[in-house]
Amino acid sequence: MTQDLLPVTRIPRTGLPAHAVVVGDPARAEAVAALLDGAEEVSYHREYRVFSGSWKGLPVVVASHGVGGPGAILLFQELADAGVRVLLRFGTAGAMKRGISDGDLVIAEAAVRDDGVTQQLLPPEYPAVSSPEAVFALQRAAREADAPHHRGLVWTRAAFQPGLIPLFSYDGAGLAAIEMELSALLVTASLRGLVAGGVLVVDGANADELVEEDGTSVYDPHREVVAAGVEKGAVVSLEALRLLAEEYGL
Repeated sequence: MTQDLLPVTRIPRTGLPAHAVVVGDPARAEAVAALLDGAEEVSYHREYRVFSGSWKGLPVVVASHGVGGPGAILLFQELADAGVRVLLRFGTAGAMKRGISDGDLVIAEAAVRDDGVTQQLLPPEYPAVSSPEAVFALQRAAREADAPHHRGLVWTRAAFQPGLIPLFSYDGAGLAAIEMELSALLVTASLRGLVAGGVLVVDGANADELVEEDGTSVYDPHREVVAAGVEKGAVVSLEALRLLAEEYGL
């Protein structure tokens, strides 16, 4: 019955596991879900593709949110409505700092709220911060997976490509990476009392420098080094959920 489904994502109102990995690409959701035991597709509506299964005995959700904060926050809110209490974003990002290589993981401690949606919900002074336990669990999982990783601040920006408006520069501010959805998750989590964090696979240099003056792009996230990072990042995300449940009781 339609009244048993939430309106935007069409996920069930009840019955989902409390722990979730959220990704942008519906195909990536399927790939991460393939690592689970007993994986089943729960729903697929618009960009929102949702699976459930278990990772080392822990029931989990894997769901896609599409590109950009405004659409992604709808998934985060409806997952919370459905009973999900721990959410880790697993995505890709452009490196903002020297020493971070393609395929490396960036574990987000906090995010700049340039996401295009939370500014319409809260004053700009409100922070977008990861749960400390999520940071520690992701870092431990990355170490155990022998995945090159870094901790730091992430810039969540609504526009992927530069436009006519001059881009504010964060040069010298110590940001590790740039992506498009994480701050929307972190703000939602703070407002709803959820545990949240993010781990990102670096798929290139600063995203705003990847578009040439003539409008063509050299951006290529489909290289083998990125694919290898994505494979490790998927395991790190799922294992961090297990650690949060079993080691931290979350």
